[in-house]
Amino acid sequence: MPNTTGTFTVELSPLPPEGGETWARMALTKTWSGGLEGTGRGLMMSAGDPQSGHAGYVAIETVDGRLDGRAGGLAFQQYGVMSADGTRLEYEVVPGSGTGELAGITGTLHLTVDDDGTHRYDLDYALG
Repeated sequence: MPNTTGTFTVELSPLPPEGGETWARMALTKTWSGGLEGTGRGLMMSAGDPQSGHAGYVAIETVDGRLDGRAGGLAFQQYGVMSADGTRLEYEVVPGSGTGELAGITGTLHLTVDDDGTHRYDLDYALG
């Protein structure tokens, strides 16, 4: 299975609540660098109390650009939980989301965040 690595920056913009929501909505924009280069856009929903270290989120993000030189797009499904037991983050390539030269892509992204806030990814993928 091919593997690629790199970093990304992320900007979150709050979206207005709808009908007394008890959860937050955010628009996200990412700039991907490294083996995956491009721009990501998505929607995140979260609940809980992140300031106390207890919260969760889900997000869908589409990325348009290049993966190891192949032009196209893909989508990531994201899931995150913060609790007293630690943090768990999961990223999966959404089945059927690949376009262009990334048609048929599947994969899993592993994310680490450095102490200085740098987001580093390690993406295992297959093209089918």
